[in-house]
This record gives sequence, structure tokens and C-alpha cells, in this order.
Amino acid sequence: MKITNIEIFHVKPRWTFLKISTDEGICGWGEPMVEGRARTVETAILEHKDFLLGQDPLRIEYLWQSMYRNTFYRGGIILVSAISGIEQALWDIKGKFYNMPVYEMLGGMYRDKVRIYGHCWGATTEKIIDRALERKSKGFTAIKVLLEPFSENRGVKKYIEAQVRRFSEIRSAVGDEMDIAIDFHGRVNPDLAIQIINGIETDRPLFVEEPCLPENTEAMVRIARSVRVPIATGERLVTRFGIRSLLESGVMAVIQPDLCHAGGIFEVRKMAAMAETYYCKVAPHNPLGPVSLAANIQLAACTPNFLIAEHFGMKEEWDIGQGYLKNPFTIEDGYIPLRASPGLGIEMNEEILAERGYDGAWDSPRLYAEDDGSIIDW
Repeated sequence: MKITNIEIFHVKPRWTFLKISTDEGICGWGEPMVEGRARTVETAILEHKDFLLGQDPLRIEYLWQSMYRNTFYRGGIILVSAISGIEQALWDIKGKFYNMPVYEMLGGMYRDKVRIYGHCWGATTEKIIDRALERKSKGFTAIKVLLEPFSENRGVKKYIEAQVRRFSEIRSAVGDEMDIAIDFHGRVNPDLAIQIINGIETDRPLFVEEPCLPENTEAMVRIARSVRVPIATGERLVTRFGIRSLLESGVMAVIQPDLCHAGGIFEVRKMAAMAETYYCKVAPHNPLGPVSLAANIQLAACTPNFLIAEHFGMKEEWDIGQGYLKNPFTIEDGYIPLRASPGLGIEMNEEILAERGYDGAWDSPRLYAEDDGSIIDW
């Protein structure tokens, strides 16, 4: 079997899908994406196209290593995101070729359903609580909320107390039986993060995500050693080399590699195995589309230290594949049941992809302080 073609689809609301075709009529799908840089990733994919055409798609490790190592300048979010989508599509092809789900080729089924949390966005605490209660009514057992953007000009004391108060109000509204994760989004510095985390400790967050930016491992470790709440990070880090120092610190509770950025399904499975030796859980980052979700489910099915999957909630029916997939996922009491379908277990609706296609020009929000125009981290 040989690879015959690679196609890229930029699809609303902000997703990119990749299709790899073969001379035996088997096609595989992946989701290579960097939010706000879809067209840059597309270029990286096309630079691999000449190498991939004519290759045997079943040689996944060989092709991954060739794409990663033969560029001389290894790593980086753009290159590895391109490789991630290609790798997902190769596993999809391989599963269809052998007529088995990807998880069967990575050790077999460890769990028969995948717990998932729902995002709860909102401009006010009231709107967040409304969304949280809606999630709860649909059977979700876990949600995630977001720290407000921080501007140094609004007053540190006022900002810290507002974040602590808001989390406490959300906890009171949903009750103690629901898990609540909170994403700091790398918006604050370590000193501020420590104060906020200590303030919300009594409401027992499932984890605090990205309490500071991940470039400085020592800063993340200092936060983790200064608080008693589980710390999660890793969505902006790529490959097993990117998380090594965090794991070696011995203080990370949860790693969050993104299967569309970190190297694909098997690379994140390797990262999970590394984390397991440090008694660290895996909760992959996934703010993207249904192909990414399908890859996450395959990983979750065969990974013992998997914690929970992410359900973004941009538009709920879209996120589980309604329209984009001929066989969309279902959420039952906060879980997605496992499928026995081959490959990634999905079938794309290419008519919808064409209908919802766009040029890939979506960009991340750019935030600025109202008083002096300084940049606020999104």
C-alpha cells in the first residue's frame, strides 16, 4: 500500500482537517492545527508531501522519525503540529487496513467509556453558573472554568479576591459532587498564581491548569511546591522531550499534551507512559474539532493513567461531530462510550467540509488594557 495524495481542508469555525489517500482506496483523517496559524501549518504539511507520496502508510514510526529528524531543526509547535495531523491519519489508515480500532493496536481496551468535562464560558459569574448547571443537568460530572484576564492596572488585591470569590460561588452552585477544573491560561505570574490557588484550595479544584506560562520549568515547579492543589500543564509543550524536565521535577499532578500539537497519538501515549512512572495523570488538551476528539478517545481507551477528556463547547453539537461526521459521538451521563469501529472510528462528511470551508484566516483574540494599551495575555 502506498500514499497517493494529501489534502487539507480549512473548515469553520476554525478547524483544519487532513486527508491521506492510498492506492488501495483506504483514506485516513487527521487534525493538524495551531490555533490562529492554520495556514502556516498547512505550508509545513505541504513541505512533507513530496517525501510522503509513495511511502507505505503502515510504517508510522519510520515516517514520524523521518519527518521530525530529517529537518535538522527539530521540534517547534508548527512542525510538530503538522506531523501530529499526519500521524493521526496514518493510524486511521492502519486501523482500517487491519480492521481494528487504534486502541487495539496500542495495547487494547483499558476502559469502555471516556469521562469528559464541559467548558463553562461566560462574561459574568452568573452566566458561568448557568452554563455549569446546564452541563450538570445533562449528566456531566466535571466542568472547567477560566481565570479572568489580568491587567496590572486593575488592582492586585481586587483581582485576586474576585477570582477566589467567583470560584467559591461556582462551587456553591454546582455542589460538592461535581469536579471543577480551572484554567489560568498562563495569564498571571507565579507570585499571583500562588496567592489565587491558595485562596481557592478549600473548594478543591480538580486541577489548576497552566498557572503560569510553561517556558520556565523552575517557575512552574515553584508554584507546584507552594500549593496543595493539583497542577496541570503541557498543552503548549511538544514531544516527550518537552515534558521531560517537568516530570523529573516530581511535582506535576497532570500533564496535558495536545494530540494535534505534541506529536500525535503514539507520541502522547509515550508521554503518558513517562508520566505513569511519576504517578502523574494525563488529561489531554483538546479545544479543537471532532477528529481531534476521536484521536483523544483512542488514547483514553488504552491509557491507564488517563484522567479526563476535554469537551470544548464552542458549539456543542459541532464538537461531538454533528454534521462533520456521518456518525457523530454521543455523550451519556458525562461519558463518551467507546466504539469498536476501525481506525479512529469516524467517517467524515466531505460535503459538509466543502460547505463550511474557508481560507483558514482565523486569528487568536488580541487583548489590550483600556487605560494604557499594554498587552494582556489571552
